Amino acid sequence: MHCPICHAAATKVIDSRESADGTSIRRRRKCEVCQKRFTTYEQLPAHMPSVVKNDGRRENYDREKILTGIRKACHKRPISTEQILEIAEQIEKNILDTTTQEISTTAIGEQIMAQLFQLDRVAYVRFASFYWNFKDIDDFVHSLQINNLATPSSDPRRSYGLSSENFSA
Repeated sequence: MHCPICHAAATKVIDSRESADGTSIRRRRKCEVCQKRFTTYEQLPAHMPSVVKNDGRRENYDREKILTGIRKACHKRPISTEQILEIAEQIEKNILDTTTQEISTTAIGEQIMAQLFQLDRVAYVRFASFYWNFKDIDDFVHSLQINNLATPSSDPRRSYGLSSENFSA
């Protein structure tokens, strides 16, 4: 392991600890040249299944795509980066727990929505609006009603005399 400060190859492990979930090892190291200390994390590379897109194409699993989608949905919401990372880790754990060699984007999207539904309803609605690709406002409102997110008493447009006919797609 090279020192990130002086790039010397002579480093020494001072302390090693396994993470709480047992998936990684944290090592405190000390450079024998510059005497600086730094931390490294070691993880076994997991073999993730291929992702099957809606058009049938197959891609390698890409954690950044999941994080990007979750971050967009959580933008300007009271959700920490740690919570976003926890969702991504839970999704990965669920994917690894399956024994299949492939997983559909639909299955991944539904898992993300389930996590966001529990965490923040606004983030859930945002993600769902990207994921389901609604044709118009009626489809969007209908979907929210099916999921009990916009009942007549909770739909603020009703109290202002607004309905979906007032909006153009």
